[in-house]
Amino acid sequence: MPAIPQPLRPDDDGGTDAAVASALAGLQAGTATAADVLAAISEARLLVPVVALLTESEVGEHGLKQEKESEMALPKLVGKDGREAVLAFTGAEPMRRWRADARPVQATAPQVAQAARHENAAAVVVDVAGPVPFVIEGGMLAALATVEEAKRDASALDRLAQDVPGVTVARLRERPGRWWSRRRRG
Repeated sequence: MPAIPQPLRPDDDGGTDAAVASALAGLQAGTATAADVLAAISEARLLVPVVALLTESEVGEHGLKQEKESEMALPKLVGKDGREAVLAFTGAEPMRRWRADARPVQATAPQVAQAARHENAAAVVVDVAGPVPFVIEGGMLAALATVEEAKRDASALDRLAQDVPGVTVARLRERPGRWWSRRRRG
């Protein structure tokens, strides 16, 4: 049976991170770029929604249909082109705008990106119901997912460099001694 993860921040009040809110507002106003938003999101806590799905029902003693069994599920958004996206929210209020009965699970942007890849989703849509929706897809989605994957498998960086054009992976290796040498003038 899967374990319930511990919250990233037990004292989290569900509010949107100030830097993320500022970056998204700046993007909407034209004073910030998508890179600014990604930088802010990559440092912040996101909320991933889970919802109950009825898997089995029965008719109760009063003739009414009632829940017998349900599961918690990660909802996905399906675009007109059929591509799927995982949803994430910057705070509890943006999640409530989308769906009041959704329950939040704290996650980092790399964790959400990795979940999207695991679900074969093409994107992560942040704050789908506003105030400022933001999409993470393509190379950035792959790069964020790789950050999480590389914690367990260093070869994930090599796969990223092969899969995403323009990505360069640099590795620093420790050498015995110093990184530089000093010469004394005598």
